[in-house]
Amino acid sequence: MRRISRRIAALAALVLMAAGLAGCGVNNVPRLDEETKAAWSQVLNQYQRRADLVPNLVSTVQGYAQQERQVLTQVVEARAKATQTQLPADILTNPEAFKRFQDNQAALTSSLSRLLAVVENYPDLKSNQNFLELQAQLEGTENRIAIARRDYIQTVQRYNTELRTIPGRWIAAILYPDAKVKETFAISADAQEAPKVRF
Repeated sequence: MRRISRRIAALAALVLMAAGLAGCGVNNVPRLDEETKAAWSQVLNQYQRRADLVPNLVSTVQGYAQQERQVLTQVVEARAKATQTQLPADILTNPEAFKRFQDNQAALTSSLSRLLAVVENYPDLKSNQNFLELQAQLEGTENRIAIARRDYIQTVQRYNTELRTIPGRWIAAILYPDAKVKETFAISADAQEAPKVRF
């Protein structure tokens, strides 16, 4: 009888200890890691959506703006570079790979902006229904990219904070030694400059 009650007491103590560990944040590191991976997947999803729109946009503009070959070529090349970049498995913890990815996406954004600026010279194109629909989809996608990047930045902040503060730092060191601080998006030097306004 006494032996059974000791086993029950030991089992109860084990259950209480497991509940206490779960309550003290022992699972925060893997939970936040998974949130960060999910947010990163959404960023990639939105960039892919934009890349999928580019060929349709280019072919629509091409019919109207044959002499703008250079801008169209830049857009196509930037899209190819952005979509053909092989993302290493450790991209979120690899600053160089993350920067390459970010630079390729920024080049595509820049070339698309130049393309849309060129379109202003073609009134027929600006009123073309296909172009207007593609432009609206592209603008919507850019907004989705901004939101996905914001969400990713927030999840990385929570994850990195957990790895750098106590008790998360201790828990990660003991239970999750492979957990590393993740990279986040940076603003380009051009975007940090105040716009020049001329009247």
